[in-house]
Amino acid sequence: MTHNTPLSPRPLHHLSQMQRRVLTTAQLHAHGVTSAETDERCRPGGPWQQFLPGVYLLHPGPPTSAERLQAVLLYARGPAHGNPAHGVPSQPGADGRNPPRRRPDAILTGPAALALHGFAGAPPLTSLEKIDVLVPRSRRLRGTGCARVLRTSEMPSPVPVTGLPVAPVPRALADTVTHLSDADAVRRLLTEAVRGGHCEPACVVRELHRARLLSRPHLVAAVDALLAERRAVAEERLYRMVREHGLPDPVWNVDLKLPGGPWLGGLDAYWPRQAVAVELDTRAPRHGSRQEHDTQWSEYARKRELLERLGITVLHITPKKLRDAPEQQAAVVRTALSAPTDRAPAAQIVVLPR
Repeated sequence: MTHNTPLSPRPLHHLSQMQRRVLTTAQLHAHGVTSAETDERCRPGGPWQQFLPGVYLLHPGPPTSAERLQAVLLYARGPAHGNPAHGVPSQPGADGRNPPRRRPDAILTGPAALALHGFAGAPPLTSLEKIDVLVPRSRRLRGTGCARVLRTSEMPSPVPVTGLPVAPVPRALADTVTHLSDADAVRRLLTEAVRGGHCEPACVVRELHRARLLSRPHLVAAVDALLAERRAVAEERLYRMVREHGLPDPVWNVDLKLPGGPWLGGLDAYWPRQAVAVELDTRAPRHGSRQEHDTQWSEYARKRELLERLGITVLHITPKKLRDAPEQQAAVVRTALSAPTDRAPAAQIVVLPR
Protein backbone atom coordinates (compact mmCIF):
# COMPACT_ATOMS: atom_id res chain seq x y z
CA MET A 1 0.00 0.00 0.00
CA THR A 2 1.38 3.45 -0.93
CA HIS A 3 0.35 6.98 -0.10
CA ASN A 4 -1.37 7.07 -3.52
CA THR A 5 -3.70 4.20 -2.56
CA PRO A 6 -7.36 5.37 -2.57
CA LEU A 7 -8.51 6.02 0.98
CA SER A 8 -12.17 5.14 0.63
CA PRO A 9 -15.17 5.27 -1.68
CA ARG A 10 -14.92 9.07 -1.17
CA PRO A 11 -11.83 10.05 -3.23
CA LEU A 12 -9.68 13.09 -2.59
CA HIS A 13 -9.80 14.51 -6.11
CA HIS A 14 -11.84 17.53 -4.95
CA LEU A 15 -9.04 18.55 -2.58
CA SER A 16 -6.01 20.60 -3.59
CA GLN A 17 -2.68 18.86 -3.99
CA MET A 18 -1.59 20.35 -0.65
CA GLN A 19 -4.71 19.14 1.16
CA ARG A 20 -4.15 15.66 -0.21
CA ARG A 21 -0.74 15.63 1.47
CA VAL A 22 -1.71 17.17 4.86
CA LEU A 23 -4.94 16.06 6.52
CA THR A 24 -6.43 15.99 10.00
CA THR A 25 -7.97 13.05 11.81
CA ALA A 26 -11.43 14.52 11.15
CA GLN A 27 -10.74 14.87 7.44
CA LEU A 28 -9.47 11.31 7.21
CA HIS A 29 -12.56 10.04 9.03
CA ALA A 30 -14.72 12.03 6.59
CA HIS A 31 -13.08 10.08 3.78
CA GLY A 32 -13.66 6.74 5.40
CA VAL A 33 -10.24 6.18 6.98
CA THR A 34 -10.54 4.77 10.49
CA SER A 35 -8.17 5.57 13.34
CA ALA A 36 -6.85 2.02 13.16
CA GLU A 37 -6.06 2.40 9.46
CA THR A 38 -4.34 5.72 10.11
CA ASP A 39 -2.23 4.18 12.90
CA GLU A 40 -1.28 1.32 10.60
CA ARG A 41 -0.11 3.64 7.84
CA CYS A 42 1.88 5.73 10.32
CA ARG A 43 3.91 2.78 11.69
CA PRO A 44 7.71 3.05 11.24
CA GLY A 45 8.48 2.57 7.58
CA GLY A 46 4.86 3.24 6.63
CA PRO A 47 3.65 5.58 3.88
CA TRP A 48 2.27 8.24 6.26
CA GLN A 49 3.47 10.05 9.37
CA GLN A 50 1.91 11.99 12.22
CA PHE A 51 3.42 15.46 12.10
CA LEU A 52 1.44 17.20 14.87
CA PRO A 53 -1.30 15.89 17.16
CA GLY A 54 -4.24 15.11 14.92
CA VAL A 55 -2.40 16.21 11.76
CA TYR A 56 -0.85 13.76 9.30
CA LEU A 57 1.49 13.94 6.33
CA LEU A 58 0.37 11.51 3.67
CA HIS A 59 3.91 10.78 2.54
CA PRO A 60 6.99 9.42 4.31
CA GLY A 61 9.51 12.17 3.51
CA PRO A 62 10.30 15.44 5.33
CA PRO A 63 7.64 18.15 5.04
CA THR A 64 8.05 21.11 2.73
CA SER A 65 7.77 24.63 4.13
CA ALA A 66 4.27 24.90 2.71
CA GLU A 67 3.28 21.65 4.39
CA ARG A 68 4.64 22.80 7.73
CA LEU A 69 2.60 26.02 7.50
CA GLN A 70 -0.50 24.09 6.50
CA ALA A 71 -0.02 21.57 9.30
CA VAL A 72 0.44 24.27 11.96
CA LEU A 73 -2.75 26.00 10.85
CA LEU A 74 -4.69 22.74 10.87
CA TYR A 75 -3.40 21.90 14.34
CA ALA A 76 -4.26 25.38 15.64
CA ARG A 77 -7.76 25.24 14.20
CA GLY A 78 -8.51 22.06 16.12
CA PRO A 79 -9.44 18.50 15.17
CA ALA A 80 -12.95 19.36 14.02
CA HIS A 81 -11.89 21.84 11.36
CA GLY A 82 -10.73 21.45 7.79
CA ASN A 83 -9.52 24.15 5.46
CA PRO A 84 -7.06 26.37 7.38
CA ALA A 85 -7.85 29.34 5.16
CA HIS A 86 -11.32 29.51 6.68
CA GLY A 87 -12.54 30.49 10.09
CA VAL A 88 -15.46 29.73 12.33
CA PRO A 89 -18.75 30.99 10.85
CA SER A 90 -20.24 33.87 12.78
CA GLN A 91 -23.99 34.32 13.12
CA PRO A 92 -25.85 35.44 9.97
CA GLY A 93 -27.59 38.78 9.79
CA ALA A 94 -30.88 39.40 11.49
CA ASP A 95 -32.79 38.88 8.25
CA GLY A 96 -31.20 35.45 7.87
CA ARG A 97 -30.25 36.21 4.26
CA ASN A 98 -26.73 37.52 4.69
CA PRO A 99 -24.09 34.82 4.31
CA PRO A 100 -22.21 34.15 7.55
CA ARG A 101 -18.92 35.98 7.89
CA ARG A 102 -15.83 34.00 8.76
CA ARG A 103 -13.91 35.18 11.76
CA PRO A 104 -10.30 34.01 11.89
CA ASP A 105 -9.54 31.24 14.32
CA ALA A 106 -5.87 30.69 13.42
CA ILE A 107 -3.51 33.16 11.75
CA LEU A 108 0.17 32.81 10.94
CA THR A 109 2.30 35.51 12.56
CA GLY A 110 5.89 36.20 13.66
CA PRO A 111 8.91 35.46 11.43
CA ALA A 112 6.95 33.05 9.22
CA ALA A 113 4.42 35.79 8.45
CA LEU A 114 7.20 38.29 7.66
CA ALA A 115 8.79 35.77 5.32
CA LEU A 116 5.45 35.30 3.58
CA HIS A 117 5.10 39.09 3.29
CA GLY A 118 8.43 39.11 1.46
CA PHE A 119 10.75 40.58 4.11
CA ALA A 120 14.38 40.15 3.08
CA GLY A 121 15.41 40.46 6.73
CA ALA A 122 13.18 37.61 7.87
CA PRO A 123 14.74 34.16 8.20
CA PRO A 124 13.79 31.76 5.41
CA LEU A 125 10.90 29.45 6.18
CA THR A 126 13.14 26.42 5.88
CA SER A 127 15.28 27.64 8.80
CA LEU A 128 12.46 28.27 11.27
CA GLU A 129 12.31 25.86 14.18
CA LYS A 130 9.03 27.38 15.36
CA ILE A 131 6.08 28.71 13.40
CA ASP A 132 3.99 31.23 15.34
CA VAL A 133 0.22 31.01 15.06
CA LEU A 134 -2.37 33.32 16.65
CA VAL A 135 -5.51 31.87 18.20
CA PRO A 136 -8.27 33.47 20.31
CA ARG A 137 -7.47 33.80 24.00
CA SER A 138 -10.44 31.57 24.86
CA ARG A 139 -8.65 28.60 23.30
CA ARG A 140 -6.60 26.44 25.65
CA LEU A 141 -4.35 25.09 22.94
CA ARG A 142 -0.71 24.35 23.79
CA GLY A 143 2.24 24.71 21.49
CA THR A 144 3.91 21.52 20.37
CA GLY A 145 6.48 20.47 17.82
CA CYS A 146 7.13 23.34 15.42
CA ALA A 147 3.84 25.07 16.35
CA ARG A 148 4.20 27.96 18.80
CA VAL A 149 0.73 29.09 19.87
CA LEU A 150 0.15 32.76 20.74
CA ARG A 151 -3.21 33.62 22.30
CA THR A 152 -4.74 37.04 21.83
CA SER A 153 -7.90 38.78 23.00
CA GLU A 154 -8.36 40.46 19.61
CA MET A 155 -7.67 38.50 16.44
CA PRO A 156 -6.49 40.79 13.62
CA SER A 157 -8.04 40.62 10.19
CA PRO A 158 -5.82 38.23 8.23
CA VAL A 159 -4.10 39.10 4.97
CA PRO A 160 -4.28 36.24 2.45
CA VAL A 161 -0.81 35.29 1.20
CA THR A 162 -0.51 32.27 -1.11
CA GLY A 163 -3.93 31.25 0.13
CA LEU A 164 -2.94 31.26 3.80
CA PRO A 165 -4.27 33.59 6.54
CA VAL A 166 -1.35 35.80 7.60
CA ALA A 167 -1.20 38.53 10.23
CA PRO A 168 -0.81 42.11 8.94
CA VAL A 169 2.77 43.38 8.90
CA PRO A 170 2.55 45.53 12.09
CA ARG A 171 1.20 42.62 14.14
CA ALA A 172 3.70 40.17 12.62
CA LEU A 173 6.51 42.60 13.48
CA ALA A 174 5.36 42.96 17.08
CA ASP A 175 5.10 39.18 17.51
CA THR A 176 8.57 38.79 15.98
CA VAL A 177 10.48 41.40 17.97
CA THR A 178 8.92 40.11 21.21
CA HIS A 179 11.43 37.26 20.99
CA LEU A 180 14.39 39.31 19.68
CA SER A 181 17.03 40.83 21.94
CA ASP A 182 19.36 41.84 19.08
CA ALA A 183 18.86 45.60 18.67
CA ASP A 184 20.36 45.60 15.16
CA ALA A 185 18.03 42.83 14.00
CA VAL A 186 15.01 44.68 15.39
CA ARG A 187 16.08 47.93 13.75
CA ARG A 188 16.62 46.23 10.38
CA LEU A 189 13.15 44.69 10.41
CA LEU A 190 11.41 47.93 11.40
CA THR A 191 13.38 49.89 8.81
CA GLU A 192 12.53 47.38 6.08
CA ALA A 193 8.85 47.67 6.97
CA VAL A 194 8.95 51.38 6.14
CA ARG A 195 11.57 51.46 3.40
CA GLY A 196 9.93 48.50 1.65
CA GLY A 197 6.52 50.16 1.69
CA HIS A 198 4.93 47.41 3.79
CA CYS A 199 3.27 49.80 6.25
CA GLU A 200 3.41 53.24 7.82
CA PRO A 201 5.52 53.80 10.97
CA ALA A 202 2.45 54.93 12.92
CA CYS A 203 0.90 51.47 12.50
CA VAL A 204 4.08 49.78 13.76
CA VAL A 205 4.42 52.06 16.78
CA ARG A 206 0.76 51.58 17.71
CA GLU A 207 1.15 47.81 17.56
CA LEU A 208 4.33 47.87 19.64
CA HIS A 209 2.58 50.10 22.17
CA ARG A 210 -0.43 47.76 22.27
CA ALA A 211 1.92 44.84 22.92
CA ARG A 212 3.59 46.83 25.75
CA LEU A 213 7.00 46.51 24.15
CA LEU A 214 8.04 50.17 24.21
CA SER A 215 9.49 49.87 27.71
CA ARG A 216 12.37 47.80 26.35
CA PRO A 217 15.42 50.01 25.71
CA HIS A 218 16.50 48.30 22.48
CA LEU A 219 12.99 48.67 21.08
CA VAL A 220 12.85 52.35 22.03
CA ALA A 221 16.10 52.86 20.11
CA ALA A 222 14.68 50.92 17.15
CA VAL A 223 11.55 53.10 17.14
CA ASP A 224 13.72 56.23 17.13
CA ALA A 225 15.53 54.84 14.08
CA LEU A 226 12.15 53.99 12.54
CA LEU A 227 10.94 57.56 12.91
CA ALA A 228 14.18 58.86 11.40
CA GLU A 229 13.65 56.45 8.51
CA ARG A 230 10.11 57.76 8.18
CA ARG A 231 11.45 61.28 7.66
CA ALA A 232 14.05 60.11 5.13
CA VAL A 233 11.39 58.28 3.11
CA ALA A 234 9.07 61.30 3.28
CA GLU A 235 11.85 63.61 2.07
CA GLU A 236 12.51 61.31 -0.89
CA ARG A 237 8.82 61.37 -1.77
CA LEU A 238 8.79 65.16 -1.55
CA TYR A 239 11.81 65.45 -3.91
CA ARG A 240 10.13 63.04 -6.32
CA MET A 241 6.84 64.97 -6.23
CA VAL A 242 8.55 68.25 -7.13
CA ARG A 243 10.55 66.64 -9.92
CA GLU A 244 7.87 64.43 -11.47
CA HIS A 245 5.08 67.02 -11.40
CA GLY A 246 7.13 69.85 -12.89
CA LEU A 247 7.17 72.20 -9.91
CA PRO A 248 9.86 74.90 -9.82
CA ASP A 249 12.88 73.97 -7.73
CA PRO A 250 12.75 75.24 -4.16
CA VAL A 251 15.62 75.67 -1.76
CA TRP A 252 15.75 72.49 0.30
CA ASN A 253 16.16 72.04 4.06
CA VAL A 254 16.61 75.60 5.20
CA ASP A 255 16.35 77.60 8.39
CA LEU A 256 14.61 80.98 8.45
CA LYS A 257 15.44 83.92 10.73
CA LEU A 258 14.87 87.62 10.91
CA PRO A 259 17.88 89.88 10.21
CA GLY A 260 19.58 90.26 13.56
CA GLY A 261 16.57 88.63 15.11
CA PRO A 262 15.35 85.26 16.33
CA TRP A 263 15.38 81.93 14.55
CA LEU A 264 11.98 81.24 13.01
CA GLY A 265 12.25 77.54 12.35
CA GLY A 266 13.30 74.99 9.76
CA LEU A 267 11.52 74.12 6.52
CA ASP A 268 11.82 71.16 4.17
CA ALA A 269 11.23 73.20 1.01
CA TYR A 270 10.97 76.97 0.44
CA TRP A 271 10.23 79.09 -2.61
CA PRO A 272 11.58 82.55 -1.60
CA ARG A 273 10.14 84.52 -4.53
CA GLN A 274 6.61 83.26 -3.91
CA ALA A 275 7.10 83.04 -0.11
CA VAL A 276 5.69 79.49 -0.03
CA ALA A 277 7.01 76.82 2.31
CA VAL A 278 6.42 73.09 2.72
CA GLU A 279 6.91 71.39 6.05
CA LEU A 280 6.64 67.62 6.37
CA ASP A 281 4.34 66.64 9.21
CA THR A 282 6.40 63.81 10.65
CA ARG A 283 5.28 64.06 14.22
CA ALA A 284 5.84 60.85 16.13
CA PRO A 285 2.81 58.54 15.97
CA ARG A 286 0.59 58.90 18.99
CA HIS A 287 1.71 56.31 21.50
CA GLY A 288 2.28 58.60 24.46
CA SER A 289 -0.18 60.77 26.31
CA ARG A 290 -2.77 63.00 24.70
CA GLN A 291 -0.98 65.94 26.30
CA GLU A 292 2.29 65.07 24.51
CA HIS A 293 0.50 64.84 21.18
CA ASP A 294 -1.28 68.15 21.76
CA THR A 295 2.02 69.81 22.67
CA GLN A 296 3.57 68.71 19.40
CA TRP A 297 0.63 70.02 17.42
CA SER A 298 0.71 73.35 19.32
CA GLU A 299 4.36 73.80 18.33
CA TYR A 300 3.47 73.24 14.67
CA ALA A 301 0.58 75.71 14.93
CA ARG A 302 2.65 78.44 16.63
CA LYS A 303 5.38 78.16 14.01
CA ARG A 304 2.89 78.30 11.15
CA GLU A 305 1.09 81.32 12.64
CA LEU A 306 4.36 83.20 13.07
CA LEU A 307 5.54 82.57 9.50
CA GLU A 308 2.18 83.46 8.00
CA ARG A 309 2.21 86.77 9.90
CA LEU A 310 5.45 87.46 8.03
CA GLY A 311 3.79 86.78 4.68
CA ILE A 312 4.87 83.14 4.18
CA THR A 313 2.33 80.52 3.12
CA VAL A 314 3.07 77.30 5.02
CA LEU A 315 1.81 73.98 3.70
CA HIS A 316 1.91 70.95 5.99
CA ILE A 317 2.06 67.63 4.12
CA THR A 318 2.03 64.21 5.75
CA PRO A 319 4.14 61.27 4.52
CA LYS A 320 0.93 59.31 3.93
CA LYS A 321 -0.47 61.96 1.59
CA LEU A 322 2.81 62.04 -0.33
CA ARG A 323 2.62 58.29 -0.72
CA ASP A 324 -1.07 57.96 -1.57
CA ALA A 325 -1.83 61.19 -3.46
CA PRO A 326 1.35 62.91 -4.73
CA GLU A 327 -0.45 64.46 -7.71
CA GLN A 328 -3.02 66.05 -5.43
CA GLN A 329 -0.30 67.40 -3.12
CA ALA A 330 1.59 68.81 -6.12
CA ALA A 331 -1.60 70.61 -7.19
CA VAL A 332 -1.89 72.17 -3.72
CA VAL A 333 1.69 73.44 -3.91
CA ARG A 334 1.22 74.70 -7.49
CA THR A 335 -1.90 76.62 -6.47
CA ALA A 336 -0.05 78.26 -3.58
CA LEU A 337 2.87 79.22 -5.86
CA SER A 338 0.59 80.85 -8.42
CA ALA A 339 -1.79 82.58 -5.99
CA PRO A 340 -1.54 86.38 -5.91
CA THR A 341 -0.96 87.86 -2.48
CA ASP A 342 -1.45 91.29 -1.03
CA ARG A 343 0.44 90.48 2.14
CA ALA A 344 3.70 92.14 3.04
CA PRO A 345 6.64 90.63 1.10
CA ALA A 346 8.93 88.31 2.95
CA ALA A 347 12.15 89.84 1.63
CA GLN A 348 13.23 90.59 5.17
CA ILE A 349 13.57 86.88 5.90
CA VAL A 350 17.07 85.45 6.00
CA VAL A 351 17.36 81.96 4.49
CA LEU A 352 20.16 79.76 5.81
CA PRO A 353 21.13 76.18 4.87
CA ARG A 354 20.24 73.68 7.53
